[in-house]
Amino acid sequence: MGVVIESEIWEPNKAVYVFLFISSFFSIFLFPARTNSNVFDHAPPVSFLRFQREFLLLYSLSSVMEGLWAVFGEFEFAYYGLNKEQMLVSLCIGYAVSLFIGSFLGVLSDLVGHKKLCLLFYMLHLFVSICKMVNGTPAIWLASICLSLTSSIFSFSFETWMIVEHDKLGQRQDSLNDMFWLMTFFESASFIGSQVLGNYTIDGDVNKNIKSVWNVAAVLAVVAIIYVTRGWNEASKRTMFKDYSIMFHRYVLSDKRIWLLSLAQASVHFSVAAFWVLWAPTVVADGREVSLGLIYPCMLGSKMLGSTGFPWFLPGSLALRTEEYLVYVFIIMGTVLSIVAYDYQEIGLLVTLFCIFHACMGLVLPSFARLRTMYVPNEVRGGMMTLSLAPASAAVLVFLMLRVYYQYIQNSTLTAFAALGLFSAAGCMYVLKKWGKQLHQSRYNL
Repeated sequence: MGVVIESEIWEPNKAVYVFLFISSFFSIFLFPARTNSNVFDHAPPVSFLRFQREFLLLYSLSSVMEGLWAVFGEFEFAYYGLNKEQMLVSLCIGYAVSLFIGSFLGVLSDLVGHKKLCLLFYMLHLFVSICKMVNGTPAIWLASICLSLTSSIFSFSFETWMIVEHDKLGQRQDSLNDMFWLMTFFESASFIGSQVLGNYTIDGDVNKNIKSVWNVAAVLAVVAIIYVTRGWNEASKRTMFKDYSIMFHRYVLSDKRIWLLSLAQASVHFSVAAFWVLWAPTVVADGREVSLGLIYPCMLGSKMLGSTGFPWFLPGSLALRTEEYLVYVFIIMGTVLSIVAYDYQEIGLLVTLFCIFHACMGLVLPSFARLRTMYVPNEVRGGMMTLSLAPASAAVLVFLMLRVYYQYIQNSTLTAFAALGLFSAAGCMYVLKKWGKQLHQSRYNL
């Protein structure tokens, strides 16, 4: 008699979503005394509150647009008829563009103004949407180039805009710190929202309705372009490249603390990029059937929870400097990826490790933003951010090429290198903690 083995698709327990929501609620609302002054217990001027609401709304809209392109992942490539090798080639093209073009977009933003770069972000999204609706398959390689540029712009331009506007409104540093974690919180929530929006748009038939997602992305891009064009007034930039290069050399290249911060950022960026390339293949290894669409919100919910922990580490809450607690956070993240790289894991444990990793990332992102405010002048902030990510893009590109063309690198090996990058970031923070004591505190009032 034959034996029938029923396959079961693994899904996370629904209680996980409830736990993440309640934990975030407790972290935000029930412990307001974590800082002397925060976004919930003081009354900033009406102009700043208006700016805060409008900025977070626009940033959330932009995050939804970024997330829409990642909702269906490999399925969209398969829809175009691409095989696995072509998908990896598309990734290589994207990281090559990020390395050779995206690395200099921050400098361009500092020179010509952040408004122009944000408009370019929306126009590229609109262009990709129109190309996919009109051309279909031939547009996939062009789409990879454009979306890589949008990701590069997204990684720095909105933060630099927010910093400039914050200073223009004359707000205190604690308001800026609140904006850092709120950006991470809303970004993660918007990525989850993009998944919901994408699934709602296709209405259960991906093959038939996938083009409707591009229509939604085009509409969102048009709305954002209209808003930025009419509702965002920015003083014209008159910085000459010669003056900028002198300033960049004086305040960035000549400061060993910024070199350490840049190296830490590059290490973390490499590790996160490697994670997002490998997490799905790791989960479904050995033919396991898993509902990836339900694991994705778990990780982003963990990231939201981690971002709400950032105010706990501000002055007046815990007696830890930013560089000091980041050492421990990076060690935890590196240990998590080391476990993933070392051995086969049961799915439940694997997803738990992924959630811990993202909870740490939720704390790391606003912490890095705060460190940049401490060490990097606003005039060169964009250039510092993008140029510091160039080594990470180069490393990911090299590993992907070795994986695609030569089959030299296994997934576990790349995960191990990602863990090593996080341990390196911990070392950078440890040294920066010592060197950072030389910082002139009165200038930044932190």
